[in-house]
Amino acid sequence: MTLDNTTPSLEEVLDAFAVEAVHDRATLESYLRDFPQFADELVDLSREISRLAEYDESPLSATEEALIEKAWQNHARPVARLAGEVDPLANLSVPQLREVAHQLGVPRQVITAFRERRVKIESVPKSFLVALSRALGCTVDLLSSVVSATSGPGFSRSYKADIKPTAGEAISFEKLLIDAGMSETKRAQLLAEDD
Repeated sequence: MTLDNTTPSLEEVLDAFAVEAVHDRATLESYLRDFPQFADELVDLSREISRLAEYDESPLSATEEALIEKAWQNHARPVARLAGEVDPLANLSVPQLREVAHQLGVPRQVITAFRERRVKIESVPKSFLVALSRALGCTVDLLSSVVSATSGPGFSRSYKADIKPTAGEAISFEKLLIDAGMSETKRAQLLAEDD
């Protein structure tokens, strides 16, 4: 136990106990003698540590590893299928998002908003949709159907909060550009580029 001579807080005592090399009865009794005011918390922590120590630490079987890998792939790369075709926005990596944004001359958050279905597709100029679909290697129709799709839990960002996050309402393309901090001149170019 390495605590100062000052009166330690509950957190300091629990931290010291948690990093002890051995969490046996003698260690617990020593802490209970020295810090009787934290007896309940120390006993609870001791029980939690002993429960964690009971877990089997043997290597995973090939089946278990395959199940974990499959679940991870489903989580890391969600693929939304629409009418039998793959969503061209679903699997973009950060470098790919950056490249598409650079090609179109917009901040990456603009492309992310399309990916998260937060853009009213009818407010996007046809020329921008054409340029975006070319950058993604898909048709304008597929891109339009993907962006128009109802946002589900997989499309919205998650936050650690007291209330369940919602996807939010879709916004106009112009509002998206304003929120992204684009200059009035650049916004006018993007909005006027209709075929």
